[in-house]
Amino acid sequence: MNASFYDFEANGLNGEKISMEEFKGKTILVVNTASACGLTPQYKGLEKLYQKYKDKGLVVLGFPCNQFGNQESGTSEEIQEFCQVNYGVSFPMFEKIKVNGSSAHPLFKFLKSKLGGGIFGSKIKWNFTKFLINKKGVPKKRFGPTTIPKDLEKHIEKLL
Repeated sequence: MNASFYDFEANGLNGEKISMEEFKGKTILVVNTASACGLTPQYKGLEKLYQKYKDKGLVVLGFPCNQFGNQESGTSEEIQEFCQVNYGVSFPMFEKIKVNGSSAHPLFKFLKSKLGGGIFGSKIKWNFTKFLINKKGVPKKRFGPTTIPKDLEKHIEKLL
């Protein structure tokens, strides 16, 4: 797969197609999210990272996924409202996608092919798996669901 991160597109929560090319030249943090997960409070930390570093070139991209314990069963409108009301999320959020299996979103197939998940293969284990991509669109680091956003700062700062 010789694709680049920028070759992909996804639908925003409003249904509009968004090309990853829009984020060229930025340091990107891609996260598969869920609204009813024990890790959901990470939205607060992700928003903090976004606010702290967005003027230096960081963008956080949230991809809701319902593949883990049915923890994202809402519609796009419900997801958007939940994220804004509860966590003040202002970073780009996308329509619900699949991250594993044959119908996984092509972007996540790409990220998993570039940054496998260690001894268990590339499969995403749970919500809030994070992928850090440099300004040239190269996936650099993968973080597990329990890695809290604050612990990503030193890695983000290196890439800004």
